[in-house]
Amino acid sequence: MMFRRLVQLFTGLAMYGISLALFIRAGLGLDPWDVFHQGVANRTGLSIGVVVIIVSFLVLLLWIPLRQRPGFGTLCNAILVGVFADVGLALIPSLSNIAGQLGMLAGAVLLNGIASACYIGARFGPGARDGLMTGLARRTGWSVRLSRTLIEVVVLAAGWLLGGSVGVGTVLYALAIGPLVQLLLPWFMVPAGTPKVARVARSDGKPDGGPEAAGETSYSGTGWHFGQK
Repeated sequence: MMFRRLVQLFTGLAMYGISLALFIRAGLGLDPWDVFHQGVANRTGLSIGVVVIIVSFLVLLLWIPLRQRPGFGTLCNAILVGVFADVGLALIPSLSNIAGQLGMLAGAVLLNGIASACYIGARFGPGARDGLMTGLARRTGWSVRLSRTLIEVVVLAAGWLLGGSVGVGTVLYALAIGPLVQLLLPWFMVPAGTPKVARVARSDGKPDGGPEAAGETSYSGTGWHFGQK
């Protein structure tokens, strides 16, 4: 069981980084956090993978007042997604024709959904950005949906002002990733002895996932809720 979980964790993180590279090469828009990452990369001259890693650890600092505790998967997420994003960008060429760009965008969304289901299903702890969302919701009493929306509106606006790519891919990701991960997650969920699974209303998406320190986490974009009793 542990071997399967580790394989899913690392496979999911690798695929997520590659999907980010596909989004960028498609050139049709990124999800809110990656609009921000790209904007920072454009302004600083750093690779987007390095920016993803730096931002992940900065976000983890915000966990301290929220009393969140990172898991093994949290730290792996903070490092490996950025590493594989840069690997993907080094290997995947840009396309200049719209048909190729649309095909690459569709592939990026699908790969991102599979990657998210793999990583979340491994149950190794929330990624930095989802932990920020659930921690903020828990500490303020806001809904997870409101917390996620506020965070992503802020990072999307900041990323757009910094020159990040906003477009049809941004909209497609927002509409498709939640239902896609919800559909795929049952295939990748590693059985657990105590966590219970129930439905909740979710419509946004990021691959970060896993039970939070308080024992209760709503995974963004999956439609799933895990309550530790």
